[in-house]
Amino acid sequence: MKSMNTNTPAESVDTTAAPVTPDAQQPSQSPAESVEPTAPVAQAAATAPASGQSARSLLKQLQQEYPAFRDCLPLSIGIDKQLQARMPGLDKKTMRAALGIHTGSMRYLRAMEKAKVRYDLDGTAGAEVPEAHRLHAKEQLQQRFKKEADRKKAERDAALEEENNRKRQEKLQALASKFSKT
Repeated sequence: MKSMNTNTPAESVDTTAAPVTPDAQQPSQSPAESVEPTAPVAQAAATAPASGQSARSLLKQLQQEYPAFRDCLPLSIGIDKQLQARMPGLDKKTMRAALGIHTGSMRYLRAMEKAKVRYDLDGTAGAEVPEAHRLHAKEQLQQRFKKEADRKKAERDAALEEENNRKRQEKLQALASKFSKT
């Protein structure tokens, strides 16, 4: 599954560097060779805004640029392909992570639970949301609420147990001090 990206970083650098450096300059001296690899890398970084970008920063960028992300609308199936078409230099792993953060958020799941239609990047309505997808969002929310309630209950129980242990120790020390004086 790792071989989904067909272009290696070297291939993408070579394609951007081809118009800049003619073939006649390639067999030059060693100082020119040491300068040559850094220039195409800098160019590749400028043309691919998402390279080296974290998933959260990409998500913020998507929220600024596209209404479907900003308004937390249910995304159309295949939104990843739309993103790849509009942002060709986008790293697939980073994009998937950003989409996972977005679609796993409470706000998105709540919107999905009540949604009737899905939206493309521009916020244009598309296909209907099947009942199974709404039900899945509802189940995800219920699991989260239950998990959070269980966590809070465990915290309360631990705090209560700690308080009981503290009181027990105080009583034992009070008894010990009472009987040690006599």
